[in-house]
Amino acid sequence: MTLLQLTFGAVFIGIGATAVMDLWLVFLKRMGMPSMNFALVGRWVGHLMRGRLAHAAIGKAEPISGELALGWFTHYAIGIAFAALLLAIQGASWALNPTPLPAVAVGVCTVLAPLCIMQPAMGAGFASTKTPTPLRNCLRSLANHTIFGVGLYLSAFFLSGL
Repeated sequence: MTLLQLTFGAVFIGIGATAVMDLWLVFLKRMGMPSMNFALVGRWVGHLMRGRLAHAAIGKAEPISGELALGWFTHYAIGIAFAALLLAIQGASWALNPTPLPAVAVGVCTVLAPLCIMQPAMGAGFASTKTPTPLRNCLRSLANHTIFGVGLYLSAFFLSGL
């Protein structure tokens, strides 16, 4: 595989996996479960670009112009980066003949990003410890990222058939 093919693979797999996760989040929302507000992700990224990493409560931070679009862009860019990580770990040959275990394992490991970086920086504490239901929030994040891992596999499987 050429670098261009690997890049295309990472973009396609990352977008596909993130879309699978988003479909899962829509399903949860229709079942009455709260979902991530990507405007707050955009707000956090907007403040990060201005030099501020951590907030006591991102919801109370000054809004950023275009924060919803920035949040969605960031969400998909992170999905692409995690797909690139999967391809870097597994190699190009995995994308040609994908198997579920590496994809799901990477998906599960990606839960470390929100638990250890984003939640503390957005004011929710390490692993949601500053929220009323930290265990439930952590389990929900783990489930979401496991679904993302399934999406990594499904997207790679679809791409391998093209």
